[in-house]
Amino acid sequence: MIFERLAALERRIRAAVASRRATDPSPDDPFRGLYLSDEVIDALLDSARDPFAGYVDVPADGRLGRLASVACLSDVDVELLLVALAPDVDSRFEQFYGYLNDDVTRRRATAGLALRLCGLAEASSTGRSRLDRGSPLVRSGMVVVEDLDRPLLSRSLRVPDRVVAHLLGDDRPDPLLADFVTLPGEPVPLPGAERLARGIDRGVRLVYLREHPGGGAAELAVAALAQAGFPALLVDSARMTDAVAVVREALLRGAGVVVGSVDPSFSLDPLLHDSVPLVAFGSGAWEPRWTRVPPLQHEALQVPFDVRASLWRTSLEGRLAAGVDPAEVTAHFVLGPTQISRAASAAAVSALAEDGAVDVRHLRAGARSQNAGGLQRLARRIEPAVSWRDLVLPVPVTSLLQELAARARHRDRVIDEWRMRPGGGRGRGVTALFAGDSGTGKTMSAEVIAASLGLDLYTVNLATVVDKYVGETEKNLERIFVEAAGVNGVLLFDEADAIFGKRSEVRDAHDRYANIESAYLLQRMETFDGIAVLATNLRANLDDAFTRRLDVIVDFPLPDVPLRRNLWDRCLGDAVPRSSDVDLDFLAGSFELAGGHIRSAAVTAAYLAAAGDHVVGMVELIGAVAREYRKLGRLVGEREFGRYLDFATERLVG
Repeated sequence: MIFERLAALERRIRAAVASRRATDPSPDDPFRGLYLSDEVIDALLDSARDPFAGYVDVPADGRLGRLASVACLSDVDVELLLVALAPDVDSRFEQFYGYLNDDVTRRRATAGLALRLCGLAEASSTGRSRLDRGSPLVRSGMVVVEDLDRPLLSRSLRVPDRVVAHLLGDDRPDPLLADFVTLPGEPVPLPGAERLARGIDRGVRLVYLREHPGGGAAELAVAALAQAGFPALLVDSARMTDAVAVVREALLRGAGVVVGSVDPSFSLDPLLHDSVPLVAFGSGAWEPRWTRVPPLQHEALQVPFDVRASLWRTSLEGRLAAGVDPAEVTAHFVLGPTQISRAASAAAVSALAEDGAVDVRHLRAGARSQNAGGLQRLARRIEPAVSWRDLVLPVPVTSLLQELAARARHRDRVIDEWRMRPGGGRGRGVTALFAGDSGTGKTMSAEVIAASLGLDLYTVNLATVVDKYVGETEKNLERIFVEAAGVNGVLLFDEADAIFGKRSEVRDAHDRYANIESAYLLQRMETFDGIAVLATNLRANLDDAFTRRLDVIVDFPLPDVPLRRNLWDRCLGDAVPRSSDVDLDFLAGSFELAGGHIRSAAVTAAYLAAAGDHVVGMVELIGAVAREYRKLGRLVGEREFGRYLDFATERLVG
């Protein structure tokens, strides 16, 4: 069809060439087009710039007809497109246009020549409007008007290579889009897709999805477009450099555009087109400044458990170790469909280094690999290396810790399936308070909980949070909460009383701003969707309003004698060589130390033994305890050290 239309164009050009020759004073001049003689000027003065004869309206069909339909091109637009297209499919037209332009260096059609070949006068406002910036041809990127410093009629017209390739039957995507546009895989059926598809079917051309952690907004958009009969183009808004090329590609493919994650400074106007459904998504609320067109809005909530389970099993079919259910192992991970696919691939790659079967360790490591790196700039990441058997705590305390882990593991069922969400804008988070003296196991317990869930532990560094300037502390905390919401990890606020302190009576400006900070934290903790642990040595310093918002409160007591003996035995471990004179009962009964201090004393004793090149004995252990007493500001006396007092004083003097 295109070449038949070009043949008709060629016939008009032959007529135009004949018309020009009839009035050309020097048709045989070999330098014509490179200079203007007096005769040429006289001929120009005597001739008019009338449209060339021979133009006939012929409706477009085939690919050209489909393109004209979706791009809203009129018959004149189609003819202008063909005139501009001709040199790209038939090189003779370069010479034709050079001759008709009276300039051998200008081998593309100018706007004036194109209008005349389409039977329109150069001064026709209708014709000229088809080539301005807001016209369907130019706005959709089908024709590029070049030489903008020239008058309109002498500006060159060019058809982008991608449009030429499409009209000739090539459907490969535009290489210009490779850096910021991807083609999605098979759509995933997600809740809400049917509602969005109905809107698109009925003419909605702008949809905004507010994405929640694990919501899979991009996948939801792709599913909705697919149900409405549109393939999708996924656009990275942060890297997009050419909106016109995106719209053009969507028109050529008959596709919709999915763009995210949009920020407040982004403009959606360049991507809007009556024939292209546009689905934008972001983590914030809709910003009217993005465009004046009202969107269909939808909340992209966390993907349901059954959909996540199906994705995990499909992605790892035939590669799982016997008895491993990936959906059950990763139920508490907040991941979208694409993240699950990538996590499954990472787990499979990790398993190749071993026996090839994907087990629990590989699954959890793959899921953690999808954590964004932003939180690591605000908090210290700890990869857990302890487990429940490493904890030496009273049974009631251990039970509370296990309850906390169970809340994190089963919150999808309780909150989503059983609909126990409290409402009022509250999040899906799990929060706990660990209170107790230094060294009683608060940080280690948080690490154990993270390990039992297969998550990383992120310890918030208060130096990066607290700021002397008003309002900056809240901003720093907000950045932490925002980053943590998209990370599968346990967030630990150590020494939490420093930032979660009590509100007080306002006596001056300092009190007022301190109360504002605490009030902000009270509200933000309620809307947090992750897992957070507040650890403090001074529970009395925390505001009472925080305790109402906590799911679990765990008090860590100082260990009694049996627990201290267990701690001494556990801290020395099996690999450390012990002397036969080591008396754990004496150590546990005589020295009232917390687990952290016992651990420190055991390590010190090991270093003393290594320095003396012998096994760990009571001499080293008593000396290490004496050093701990000095750090704690306690007196080294006979009441605690008894018959080992000489060992203690010798080590301290030494």
